[in-house]
Amino acid sequence: MSIKEILSKHQGTIIDVRNPGEVAMGAIPGALNIPVQEIPNRIGEISKLEEPLVIYCQSGGRSGMALMMLQSAGLKKEMYNGGGYFDMLQLMN
Repeated sequence: MSIKEILSKHQGTIIDVRNPGEVAMGAIPGALNIPVQEIPNRIGEISKLEEPLVIYCQSGGRSGMALMMLQSAGLKKEMYNGGGYFDMLQLMN
């Protein structure tokens, strides 16, 4: 399944790993904000979220790091790097 399909069907959970200041400038509707530095402490919470997980940030770098953190922690969920905020906006249209 592609990220575009996931978004169009409103499936899974979208996680925004940007900091609150960035989120205040605009965010994907319904996205859960978990700043990338909080990922290690919130693995338990994330493990309970509906999958697939689509993770995004401002440009795609931090979302890639978050994805690696989750995989390294042994999280066995369908997960995607949604890239940056503007990438996600384009996928939603």
